[in-house]
Amino acid sequence: MPRMWWVVGVVVLAAIFSAYLGWTAQRVERLHTRARSAERALDAHLLRRAAAAAVVAERRESVELYSAARLALDAEPGERETAENDLTRQLQAVTLDPADPAVRTLAATSRRVVLARQVHTDLVRDALSARRRVFVRLFRLARRYPRPQYFDIVEPSLPALPLARAVPTPASPAEGALPAQAV
Repeated sequence: MPRMWWVVGVVVLAAIFSAYLGWTAQRVERLHTRARSAERALDAHLLRRAAAAAVVAERRESVELYSAARLALDAEPGERETAENDLTRQLQAVTLDPADPAVRTLAATSRRVVLARQVHTDLVRDALSARRRVFVRLFRLARRYPRPQYFDIVEPSLPALPLARAVPTPASPAEGALPAQAV
């Protein structure tokens, strides 16, 4: 009878340990999947920013800005960080007109790039942290996934643009006029 408790205890510990390993493997997979998704989202936002910068460059007839935008759009994965940094430097060197709708689009896409980069950096940090855990390394739970990489670019900031003011439209007689009083 006392021997039976040892067997039950070992089976329970093995079940708990295998459940923990399964949970850890799912967490590693989930973190790597989210990091890949964040990388694709960041890439999409960078492409939108480069396209918006190309539109602004065409309107301003700025050859340097346009060439930097085209290089960012056409860059290979290994050259992407350098091209994006060049585009950021060109954008910071240009005086932008806040009344231009293309500039407003560029500013909005630049803000989205900043947010997407923060999310990507956080998820890469979490995935790399999960890869460093003892059981993940010991049981090689992350071997199926490529190692996530940080995307190091200069923070794409533009000067603060004033918000667009809503222009009041004149009220139509049916909306704004007071009813005529009977005499």
